[in-house]
Amino acid sequence: MRRLFAVSTLALPLAAGAAQAQAVDAAGVDAAVQRVLPEVVAWRRDFHQHPELGFAETRSAGVIADHLQSLGLEVRTGVGKTGVIGVLRGARPGRTVALRADMDALPVQEATGLAFASTATGTYVGNTVPVAHACGHDMHMAMLMGAAEVLAGMKDRIAGTVVFVFQPAEEGAPPGEPKGGAALMIAEGALNDPKPEAIFGLHVVPGRPGSVFYRPEGFMAASDRVDISLKGKQTHGAWPWRGVDVIAVAGQVVETVNTLTARTVDPTTTPTVFTIATINAGVRYNIIPDSATLSGTLRTFDTAQRDALVARAETAIDHVAEAYGATAEFGVRQNAALVFNDPGLSAWLAPVLTEAAGEGNVNPATPPTTVAEDFSYFQQIIPGVFYHLGASPDGVDPATSAPNHSPEFSPNEKVLPLGVKTHVLTALRFLEQS
Repeated sequence: MRRLFAVSTLALPLAAGAAQAQAVDAAGVDAAVQRVLPEVVAWRRDFHQHPELGFAETRSAGVIADHLQSLGLEVRTGVGKTGVIGVLRGARPGRTVALRADMDALPVQEATGLAFASTATGTYVGNTVPVAHACGHDMHMAMLMGAAEVLAGMKDRIAGTVVFVFQPAEEGAPPGEPKGGAALMIAEGALNDPKPEAIFGLHVVPGRPGSVFYRPEGFMAASDRVDISLKGKQTHGAWPWRGVDVIAVAGQVVETVNTLTARTVDPTTTPTVFTIATINAGVRYNIIPDSATLSGTLRTFDTAQRDALVARAETAIDHVAEAYGATAEFGVRQNAALVFNDPGLSAWLAPVLTEAAGEGNVNPATPPTTVAEDFSYFQQIIPGVFYHLGASPDGVDPATSAPNHSPEFSPNEKVLPLGVKTHVLTALRFLEQS
């Protein structure tokens, strides 16, 4: 996890080059995006109907690789198990920029009612489960494929190189896997040869269709998985005093976590969320079991604050267990680091996104959000910016539209051309800087 505040290394060079002439105008980009739009819609619906879980995105990767190869790009497959890298080299040498999209779906039963809704299944934790693109990654893949086609068509006017990163397992490492998609792709050289100077990514979320929002520095929370194992002594439910009641201990642990977060962290500094989401114990109504397991998530924006809260929680949970005669094991595993948007790049990007989305549609100072993204690991290697596209259905209040990971999540296809356009203009304008 990185600090909330850092000094941008790109602020001065980018600001100095911002007034340079633009080789490709926005109208030309818009026309090219409209030409590729029918393909983008078709790709999105195909991916949506054929979702795949993390590190199992073999079909999706094949569709992507075939398309990139058809455009004449250099293509590497199997990077991070199922990841795909495409490299577009312009007609002249220059800078290198990366654009990223995620590929995996979720173990969710879709309830959107779409004509192309998923009926797919997959294997998760040894069980057959329904699978759906309940987070919008189908949109992301289609947008970046469209951007690759548009940029490939402008190759003769591009000075520099664009790296397209299609990443698996953004939703976290599947059980038994030590690393998620971004971390594994980095370990296997996704950002090497050529090495980008910056990376950009996007995500569809509830919001007014056509709006774009992000913030410099800490934008999306660092995410830790928390696991707690409690050991007690099994006894009859009618004689709790003859055993060690881990059910009672589990209840106190939940209260302890909630109280620590609410009473020891200043909510006016950085957002902090500590949630216990699962409790598993027992097999029969009148038997107090000898063990219980709890798991949850910790979302933070500051390394020191996070470390202090973790230390307090571990100490307090040990004390709770000891008071009942039980024992506790406490484990923390990071799923995603803080999404830290480079300040210089963030300032540079605002007019580029406005060029794509139009005046009044870009908010570069949105509040931070406690959801997480492993795009953050790319940002630990090179400067980057991650932004959100509002994609609520027409006529639906974004405040009440189904959120990501919901069975009803259904992003608005009308934002597909905007996503393609933001990718294209971001790459072009970055490469046009001297």
